Amino acid sequence: MPYLEYLLPEQLSLLNSLLLIVFAGITSAITASIGVGGGVLLLAIMALILPPAAIIPLHGMVQFGSNFNRAVMTLKDIDWKLLAAFTPGAILGAGLASLFLVELPMQFLQLTIAGFILFLTWGPKVPAIGLGRVGTFFAALITTFISMFAGATGPLVAAFVKQQHQGDRFRTVANFAAAMSVQHLPKAVVFGAAGFVFADWLGLMLLMIISGALGTWLGLRLLNKLSNQKFGLVINTVLTLMAIRLIWSALF
Repeated sequence: MPYLEYLLPEQLSLLNSLLLIVFAGITSAITASIGVGGGVLLLAIMALILPPAAIIPLHGMVQFGSNFNRAVMTLKDIDWKLLAAFTPGAILGAGLASLFLVELPMQFLQLTIAGFILFLTWGPKVPAIGLGRVGTFFAALITTFISMFAGATGPLVAAFVKQQHQGDRFRTVANFAAAMSVQHLPKAVVFGAAGFVFADWLGLMLLMIISGALGTWLGLRLLNKLSNQKFGLVINTVLTLMAIRLIWSALF
């Protein structure tokens, strides 16, 4: 397939590039159908295949495309007022992180993210002010800042969005997609300014985003077949398993 080899990066074998494209679709379907999990799974797969310096920048761009497609497909369920509060927080968080592009203690980040996920999933309901515009702004700032170093704050954002929308599966999926679209775009700007050459990976990124769009379409069809109760059970279970995995990684 010489035309594919022309599009794909020289740094990867054809097989590895095709694996990334296929898994971009599968993981997008997972997030669209159960609300969370695909982004973290894709990050883990990319970490096995990509050069270390390319993992978080490429993951951010592919996830931007995947989440943007999902937001467009669920446009009617987006809460624009909360998104307007999330956006400046995400921009500020990315801007602050650009001043500290150094290695932060990964164990601390993992335990912090896991603790917040478990609290938001199983703890008491967050007061209204915490779920309103002010809380949304600070949630965006903190999670975007952390994502520049850990790259996997999606479950934390998902747990927050789930609380905001009280288990409504369509609104949870739509607003999580919109929030993550906003969060991933400033990351691309920061990494581009820091010298990462996205052009070298453009073909792979576009093919992964197209695959992700197909996966999203399939995942949303599955979401239609779930009840809010089943969706809540699945997303709580997945979030808890992710938090446990983060704690395990930090301690062992």
